Amino acid sequence: MPFTTQSDIRIYHELKGRGNNVLYIGGTGADLRTKPNVLDSPLAKTHQVLTFDQRGLGQTEKPLSDYTMLEYANDAVQLMDELGWETADVIGTSFGGMVALNLAVQNPARVNKMVLCCTSPGGPDMASYPLHHLPETWSPADKIRNMMSTNDQRLDDNWQAANAASVEEMIKVSLSKKPEDHQSPEFKAGAKRQLMARAEHNVVEALPDIHIPTLICAGKYDGIAPVKNQEFMQEMMPDAKLAWFEGGHLFMIQDKSAWTVIIDFLDQR
Repeated sequence: MPFTTQSDIRIYHELKGRGNNVLYIGGTGADLRTKPNVLDSPLAKTHQVLTFDQRGLGQTEKPLSDYTMLEYANDAVQLMDELGWETADVIGTSFGGMVALNLAVQNPARVNKMVLCCTSPGGPDMASYPLHHLPETWSPADKIRNMMSTNDQRLDDNWQAANAASVEEMIKVSLSKKPEDHQSPEFKAGAKRQLMARAEHNVVEALPDIHIPTLICAGKYDGIAPVKNQEFMQEMMPDAKLAWFEGGHLFMIQDKSAWTVIIDFLDQR
């Protein structure tokens, strides 16, 4: 199996496609065993895509100590080192966007271009929704149901009441894609450590110093990574532009034009 051998921890990763190097960093709780994923997207048909399970998740090692955003960024760099990638275009989605921002701050020379999808710069005023505050007593189904209108603000209580059968089907499909061990104590502990690192994310003051061509991609109805956070990043980052899509936090699935816009941005040299 493809694990790193020279990094601080054993990182599970997968590589697919041909073309310019793209490092894709997934979101909260992301696990490459969940299909489809980025390797099934149009991106992998036009670029060489490297992606991985982050520390504490999936098949990657799950250290028992607390995690930090710096460690997550360093994991990405060590993975690039292992594959002999001096530089890459970097795409970060949700939590992965937070890691990408920390990577850009700590190792800007390693990043050619950056795409930030449904993410936030953090800090007290520009953080994404505080997922670490969700009740631990919620079941996976409870979490999906109770967060539905936050993931996509169009799916409010009225919509859910009028579309009860669709809501239950959405929950059923989402749960069916999760690996069985997601409810194991080891996985839950790793996922919680990720959320606690996420809570400390803050690159607000460093944004003006990020001189990397950046595309900020956002869903118009995303309540997890709010509109104001996207506009703030565009305003503060000197080489960033902002693209809006029809959808919420999952706009990359909801709006079929998203990958076309992202690929076009990466291909502009």
